[in-house]
Amino acid sequence: MSHGPRSGLAAVSSALLAMSRHLEVRDVLKTIVASARELLDAQYAALGVPDDHGGFAQFVVDGVSDEQWKAIGPLPRQHGILAAMLHEATPERLADVRKDPRFGGWPSAHPDLVDFLGLPIRDGDEVIGALFLANKLRPEGQDPAHSPCPEPSGTCGFTPDDEELLGILAQHAAIALTNARLYERSRELTIAEERSRLAHELHDAVSQKLFSLRLTAQAATALVDRDPARAKGELHQVATLAAEAADELRAAVVELRPAALEEDGLVATLRTQIQVLDRAHAARVTFAGHGVKALPAAQEEALLRVAQEALHNALRHSGAAHVEVTLKRQDSGAVLRVTDDGGGFDPRAVRRAGRHLGLVSMRDRAGGTGGRLTVHSAPGEGTTIEMEVPGG
Repeated sequence: MSHGPRSGLAAVSSALLAMSRHLEVRDVLKTIVASARELLDAQYAALGVPDDHGGFAQFVVDGVSDEQWKAIGPLPRQHGILAAMLHEATPERLADVRKDPRFGGWPSAHPDLVDFLGLPIRDGDEVIGALFLANKLRPEGQDPAHSPCPEPSGTCGFTPDDEELLGILAQHAAIALTNARLYERSRELTIAEERSRLAHELHDAVSQKLFSLRLTAQAATALVDRDPARAKGELHQVATLAAEAADELRAAVVELRPAALEEDGLVATLRTQIQVLDRAHAARVTFAGHGVKALPAAQEEALLRVAQEALHNALRHSGAAHVEVTLKRQDSGAVLRVTDDGGGFDPRAVRRAGRHLGLVSMRDRAGGTGGRLTVHSAPGEGTTIEMEVPGG
């Protein structure tokens, strides 16, 4: 339970900074609710994100234990005062929510709410959520359920200043929630794109193996009567090719599983993906990792995406015979280096090369995590892509 309202610019700033630290939607929702409850000194807070079917896609509460929440039962529907906030996009400040004509009751395990303050969260003209607080804590520690605000003033409940403060919080909550949604959508698209690319490369490799397998089996069939010794050699080759094809298919199952980075970490994920690419391409692809400790999630994802983009360029466009990937510790950060011995290009031709090789995207990823991307290349001299990230 709170011991008194936090006041002043520092408290507001702290709440807004807390909201901006998270990128996952669920984490953003929890932070908004906890920040609102603490800032306005309420007993309960909740935030609902509506779905398209009259209910809530997500509903986050603060001030209610997990046991209480399970006992309450299913998520609420968009009715009564919640519906007014969502569909009429109007703030609601009530001395006693139970006396409002729109009040429709709540489940038996639900805590008793008295004074109530709710605001819609808006992104432009769209209402993307409803944020509300209940039971403003009394200075003397009284339970609002047993000491309701006197009518008609409601002086011991939420004030116009509280409503104004929650309005500021709701505006920033809209920004934080929209950013989190965009981040999750971007990550989904990136994962889908990488899985599609890897699937295509593995398909090519396995198809080549199966084609060779078929030709070798045909040769063995033709030789079995007139040259049994050669036929035996061809059948040994069939067994070898079949084993290689099985390895490629096994790699496909491993590599196309989701959340490899989150589950295995950057070094293990890079090593596994590079082993697959080494088998899938004529070029030799190698990896070495030296003393790299776990980095912040955003940095690890950016390093992985840059490595994948650079590898794609080297294997598809450079004509390289060897591509070498290294990841080394540097102070408390790391440096990634992808080097190929292919045809190279003129980095001064930034417009053409940048668009063709995704250099702009790679620089954006590096800059977005406080890192730096450098490109060393010249026609006929290969290419080195290097990304440095600072320590946390």
